[in-house]
Amino acid sequence: MAKSKGGIIKKILILLVLGALAFGAFWAYENIFKSNVHLNGKKFTYIYIKTGATFNDLLDELYSQNIINDHESFEWMAKSMHLPEHINSGKYRIDAKMSNRSIAKMIISGKQEKVKLSFNSQIRTKEQFIEYVSDKLEIESGELEDYCSNEDILGEEYGLNSENFMCLIVPETYEVNWTTHIEDLFPLIEKSYSAVWTKAKKDKAKSIGYSVPEVVTIASIVQSESAIKTEQQKIAGVYINRLKQDMKLQADPTVVFANGNFDVQRVLSIDKEIDSPYNTYRYRGLPPGPICLVKPSVIDAVLNYTKHNYTYFCAKADFSGYSNFTNDYKVHMKNASAYQEALNKKGIKR
Repeated sequence: MAKSKGGIIKKILILLVLGALAFGAFWAYENIFKSNVHLNGKKFTYIYIKTGATFNDLLDELYSQNIINDHESFEWMAKSMHLPEHINSGKYRIDAKMSNRSIAKMIISGKQEKVKLSFNSQIRTKEQFIEYVSDKLEIESGELEDYCSNEDILGEEYGLNSENFMCLIVPETYEVNWTTHIEDLFPLIEKSYSAVWTKAKKDKAKSIGYSVPEVVTIASIVQSESAIKTEQQKIAGVYINRLKQDMKLQADPTVVFANGNFDVQRVLSIDKEIDSPYNTYRYRGLPPGPICLVKPSVIDAVLNYTKHNYTYFCAKADFSGYSNFTNDYKVHMKNASAYQEALNKKGIKR
């Protein structure tokens, strides 16, 4: 009888242990390994942890977006893993299947998402550059504005000024952390700039009579005129001839830049009246700085411009991308009239 009773107790103890283990496993799954993320059907989202953020700041970021289902279990897990003492700032991707543990582990490790900064021809002005970068990174726009307008820094570090600052920016894509600071970002930008502007190219610029910023400015106009390399070299030759003869450049792209409406396909007489140093119909010489970000290949086209005696060019009326070149003003006006007529036939009025 006693033996039978002892067997029952043993079985009960085994069941209790198994039950405790089962409960523990269930609790661990629910609180540690099970997804605790709610994204309203989305596969992922991002959170941004600012430099110097606290654990409470992190909770505010998560809870304000209703990302975490069970706040209590998340905070328990986070504190168990010492997350409050190891908050790493950055941009983090939260996937729909992430658990409390995986979120905490990711932030503790600092495994943040990279941000792609793509500088392209759509960024034309310093203001656009500042707006784009400050929108993509933690850097404040005011901080960027101060840096990009600091004549001492621009002059000493890059040989530039606040007007031609955009010469420094090479069309390229950078992968950086969201928390990247100015002192880390600009060395990357300068590295790309230096890769383009080798000593050989600087010497070449000097040999044709222009500084690096002047070559970039000419190239920005040329790039805005044509995407065809052979045409770019000839167009560069036209502008250099006009500069040498102290003629106004009268470049339509500079007028577009001066007016700030980059969607126009046709420059009108009224556009040429704007009083801006970038309006090369009103002012002689080069504008203060480039009118777009310039591809290295176009810089090469300017450095190796075609030598000729042309001082005029106009796009062909067949819209082939090629131009008619001449040094005869009357012939040029005839070419221009044919192109204007072609624009009219296509209904391009602006």
